[in-house]
Amino acid sequence: MNRRMPRFDVRGKVAVVTGGARGIGFGTAEALLRRGAAVVIVDLNPSAAQSAAAGLPGSALGLAADVSDRGAMQQMVRTVREQRGGIDIVVANAGIGAPPATVRAMSRDQFDRILAVNLGGVYNTVITALPAICARRGHIVVVSSVYAFANGAGVAPYAVAKAGVEQLARALRVELTPHGVSVTIAYFGFIDTEMVHRTIDGDPVAKKTLERLPRPLQKRLSPVQAGEAVAQGIEKRAARIVAPRRWTALSALRGIINPILDNYMIKDQDTQALVRELDARECQEQPLTA
Repeated sequence: MNRRMPRFDVRGKVAVVTGGARGIGFGTAEALLRRGAAVVIVDLNPSAAQSAAAGLPGSALGLAADVSDRGAMQQMVRTVREQRGGIDIVVANAGIGAPPATVRAMSRDQFDRILAVNLGGVYNTVITALPAICARRGHIVVVSSVYAFANGAGVAPYAVAKAGVEQLARALRVELTPHGVSVTIAYFGFIDTEMVHRTIDGDPVAKKTLERLPRPLQKRLSPVQAGEAVAQGIEKRAARIVAPRRWTALSALRGIINPILDNYMIKDQDTQALVRELDARECQEQPLTA
C-alpha cells in the first residue's frame, strides 16, 4: 500500500498528537511544526497542554483529554474540527509506565490502568479521529515499542499493550487501504524521557536489568530524535519506524530469536535473581508515570 502512495506533504496539514506536552509527543509536535503543519497537542493535564502549545512557534493548539475516556476524545475531535476544520494526521502516542514488578506482585488496578491508557487509549484516539482522517485520506501513527517483540518480564502490562498496538496498526493498514489512509507503527527502544528516568534510572532493579542488555541496545535517543523519526515516517507514509535502528534485526528475526532468549532467561541464574527481587514487590505501591 505505502509504496504506491505519493509522499505525504505535511505543510498546512492538521496533526493531532496525544501525550504531546512532553517526551516523544512534544518532539513530534516540534518536528511537524518545522515542516509547516498545524499541530494540536493533547494531554491529560490542561495546563501542560496549553503551556506546551504556547511554547511552540507556528499554529499550535493545546487541549486536555484523557485518552482512556472515549467521550473525552470524541469531544476533543469535535473541538479540533470546529477550530481547525478537520484532521489529517493523528499520532497516538500517549502512554504510561510503572517501576517493574512481576505480574503476580503487581497491583491489578495498575495492570488494568496501563492497558486502559496504552492500548485502549490508542484505540480511542484512532477510532474517534477516523472519520476525519478518512475524509482527508490522511495518516495514522501508533506508538508501539520494542517490547512488542521483546520479552516483557517485569513490565508485562506495558509489553502486552505495545504488542496489542502493533496488531491494531497492522490490521488498520490493510483495512484502511480503500479509504486512502496510511498507517505507521513506531517501535521505540529507550528514549530519554521522564518515564524512562523514573521507571528505569530511579529503580535499582530496573537499572540492573537494563545493564544486562548488549551495550548497543542500551543506547538512548533524545525526544527530538524520536520526534524527527516520526515526522519522517509520516512524510514517507512508512509502514514502520524502528528507532534506534539497531533493534531492527531483533524485530525481523523475532520468530527465531525469541524462543532462544526466553529459554535463556528461564535458565539464567542472574536473570532469575532479578525476577525474585521483582516478585518481592508484592503489595508495594508503584506509582504510574506518564
